Amino acid sequence: MQITLNEQQTQFITTQLASGNFTHPEEVVTTAFKLLEKLQAEYTDWLTETRTQLETAATELDHGQSLDGETFIAEILERFQAAKEHEQP
Repeated sequence: MQITLNEQQTQFITTQLASGNFTHPEEVVTTAFKLLEKLQAEYTDWLTETRTQLETAATELDHGQSLDGETFIAEILERFQAAKEHEQP
């Protein structure tokens, strides 16, 4: 298979080679494909998890198990505040 790169892609590979990050153009392309595969796998995992969470939430709503908006927002803000305090030295 032969692939034609556009000017921006060629320049990116040239820059990566010049910076010493890679020694051959094939390494740059291989790394790009690995990152794309990882990104797609992470997206698929996120999508599956989100669908599961939505199905769980819908089931809870069907059974009358839900929080009102204010309570939900307050709990999220508490979590953010706790995380922020945990990050501070």
